[in-house]
Amino acid sequence: MSPAELVPVIVLGLVSLQRLGELLLARRNTARLLAEGAHEVAAGHYPLIVALHAAWLAGLWFLVLARGPTMIAGVDWLWLGLFAVLQLGRAWVIASLGRRWTTRIIVLPGAPLVTHGPYRFTAHPNYWVVAGEIATLPLAFGLPWYALVFSALNAGVMWVRVRAEAAALRE
Repeated sequence: MSPAELVPVIVLGLVSLQRLGELLLARRNTARLLAEGAHEVAAGHYPLIVALHAAWLAGLWFLVLARGPTMIAGVDWLWLGLFAVLQLGRAWVIASLGRRWTTRIIVLPGAPLVTHGPYRFTAHPNYWVVAGEIATLPLAFGLPWYALVFSALNAGVMWVRVRAEAAALRE
């Protein structure tokens, strides 16, 4: 395999490492927040989110590896560039929330809402970034049907998630 043919494998490897690192960061932040008196809200849907994201990434690995060395011919650099821009958005969200960033809905009583960074523009910037990622990475690999299926599944899970988070923030 030539270096150019490794691009999809390198991209998926970096995304996989990023997600694992984020899970570790989220676990650490969650534990610290709970120790400070926070509580988790609507934990019942969380396994669905984990399953959706794990299936999305595992499926991408499977499809990319199944195509083998010819995959590089199918890489759409515009979509891959957009995915890279979304990673900047992801980093901005995580940096803006700082020690309060987690993958769960954790409420710290008395803590003010974050209103800086991307939260100046929308209440749920991370969900917009994730929706974009779920669509753009498969599109970068020439998998529009995959992008559509997982975008629809993500929309369903996010409908539940955003309602649960909005209710928690109103309390």
